[in-house]
Amino acid sequence: MFYNEEFETLPREAIKALQVKRLQQVLQRVYHTVGYYKKAFDAAKIQPDEIKSLADLHKLPFTTRQALRDNYPFGLFAVPMSSIVRLHASSGTSGRSTVFGYTKHDVETWTDLMARCLVAAGLTKNDIIHNAFGYGLFTGGLGLHYGAEKIGASVIPMSGGNTKRQIMILQDFGPTTICCTPSYALHLAEQAKAMGIDVKSLKLRVGIFGAEPWSKAMSDEIEKIYGITALDIFGLSEVMGPGIAMECLEGRNGMHIFEDHFIVETIDPQTGKVLPEGSEGELVFTTLTKEAFPLIRYRSGDVSRLITEPCRCGRSHIKMERVLRRSDDMLIIRGVNVFPSQIEAILVDIEGLESHYQLIVDKAGALDSLELHVEVSEKIFSESGGVKELQNIEKRIVKDMKDYLGISPRVKLVEPNVLQRSGGGVGTKVIDKRRI
Repeated sequence: MFYNEEFETLPREAIKALQVKRLQQVLQRVYHTVGYYKKAFDAAKIQPDEIKSLADLHKLPFTTRQALRDNYPFGLFAVPMSSIVRLHASSGTSGRSTVFGYTKHDVETWTDLMARCLVAAGLTKNDIIHNAFGYGLFTGGLGLHYGAEKIGASVIPMSGGNTKRQIMILQDFGPTTICCTPSYALHLAEQAKAMGIDVKSLKLRVGIFGAEPWSKAMSDEIEKIYGITALDIFGLSEVMGPGIAMECLEGRNGMHIFEDHFIVETIDPQTGKVLPEGSEGELVFTTLTKEAFPLIRYRSGDVSRLITEPCRCGRSHIKMERVLRRSDDMLIIRGVNVFPSQIEAILVDIEGLESHYQLIVDKAGALDSLELHVEVSEKIFSESGGVKELQNIEKRIVKDMKDYLGISPRVKLVEPNVLQRSGGGVGTKVIDKRRI
């Protein structure tokens, strides 16, 4: 079953021809409308009309997450604000997040891509979709919502949190599909069990899960607990949001990347060299149809492998394996992207803290947990009234982390020189104890 059979089943040569045509158009457009790209192309001594084929793509410079931050908020937009109908943003400290714009046509394109994903999962207008991806500045909830409405399905816009109410809605409204992070699906099941509810008694038959890395074992566990088919969806807020790639019902061994809208490359994270299709490496995306926020050779930081073997479903678009790991220091905590540098930016603004800290990421039941240990100056420990001051600092850290990053860590303040250092004097900053 297809949403757009013509494009989803294009012969490989036709896909590549379409990619070249759209690539040449987008390169001309960004060169003449986005100052960053004109400077980057000129610095690389490459002009858009020199890109004649996909084999020439490697000549173009990469776009990095740092470039997005450096051009905050609207420096990479290719259209005037009068053409922007939607803004989304990633988490980040004030002035350091990344902002993404959408024209009316971009929203329509995104909607169609999400409709493709849902149809690939076997959904129709007869389904009721419980959408527990986050709404708001994050791209997950609204992206999926519009696609669900496009295929005529009924949508329950739950967003995240409020677990007991989610369970009540799952019982009372009888949705056939649940969409959320895989860890939240397991958390819902745990809470339901504590309430004396067997999630197998629900009407759910399909789950669409993403926004965080998860293993085949975790997928199997969800399927066993719920008695459903668990499918993987892939998205990047910078590139579009959810809807870049989707696992179909037939293959169950990777997600189709919609290549009429995105070019994907695999590179060596260390050297930047393009690797042959099928090699494990960092995925790099070029958008072909985005108007407001086109990206050229964007380094995703996600390490995976492309699957070139034909799929039984009939879709001709290349597939990607589940994301194996990150090539950078980004952490994904309950679906939120967090960089240690963002935490450092928060801590440096709080008086009384030393420069050394440690993040401990673990699991609390099915959900991720984050504990933050921070060294406090000797002066605060030695002063009278220090206990109250420590409590105020702890509250400030928790509040700023929640306000700026959308996460609430457990904070432990420690004396100077307590946290482990490496040979270079820099703290061992991240300990990730999770097993996905």
